[in-house]
Amino acid sequence: MKIKSTGAPVDTTVPPYLLDNAGREAPARFGALSAMFDTGTIRHLEERGVARGWQCWEVGGGGGSIATWLARRVGLAGRVLATDIDPRFLETLKVPNLEVRRHDIVSDPLPEETFDLIHARLVLVHLPQWQKVLQRLISVLKPGGWLLDEEFDSESVPPEPSTSPGEVFLKTHEAMAQLMRDRGFDRYYGRLLFGRFRALGLTEVGAEARMFMMQSGSAGAALLRANYEQLRGALVDSGYVTEREFQDDLSRLDDSSFMMPSSMMWAAWGRRVST
Repeated sequence: MKIKSTGAPVDTTVPPYLLDNAGREAPARFGALSAMFDTGTIRHLEERGVARGWQCWEVGGGGGSIATWLARRVGLAGRVLATDIDPRFLETLKVPNLEVRRHDIVSDPLPEETFDLIHARLVLVHLPQWQKVLQRLISVLKPGGWLLDEEFDSESVPPEPSTSPGEVFLKTHEAMAQLMRDRGFDRYYGRLLFGRFRALGLTEVGAEARMFMMQSGSAGAALLRANYEQLRGALVDSGYVTEREFQDDLSRLDDSSFMMPSSMMWAAWGRRVST
């Protein structure tokens, strides 16, 4: 594995990423996301035809589970570039055909090479400049190359205790949602990918959503706990939730009666027009 840095200076005027990799909760979050969504991600990658010899770019590689799968899939005849604004977890991977770079997809120069496939998961939803980023990604696809993006829609299917007894909407969860709205997040983002891919001129565009009922002891509950705990200070200090309400909600995650639908994970894919 090769590791490179763009060497670009850090812009300290930009508010920090809400769920940045430096948080002590990051490993738990990556583990939960992998357990919940890797199977579906891999199926979509297989359906796009990823094969030996392909050149792939994993944007926002996070914990590295998908970058590792891609590297094994394309074999030594292929290559995978995995980038992240904070690649600390990617740097531990020992895969010969995997290159890791510290990279800001918004502002850093694009890779000089082109790719058969570019994949991102839960990256664009965090970026106000998402349209610029999509256009940048498409520009470094080979003709006929695939773009696969997966993003949350956290608004379309909220808990409905009145129609599904037992479902809850934790006070801390609503506080986290409000914090994200106040920071400019589009919580419908995943649902809009299909139309946005079409508008950008991609062909063979498709989309699919999947979600889970989260319960005590599940990967979904582990994901909620990691996210809540990483945002605890911001949620309590802002007055969105009290410390007592926060602690009560953490306890609810361990209650055998707890149930709450996850966000919908939308996957959208499309190909750059062949020339």
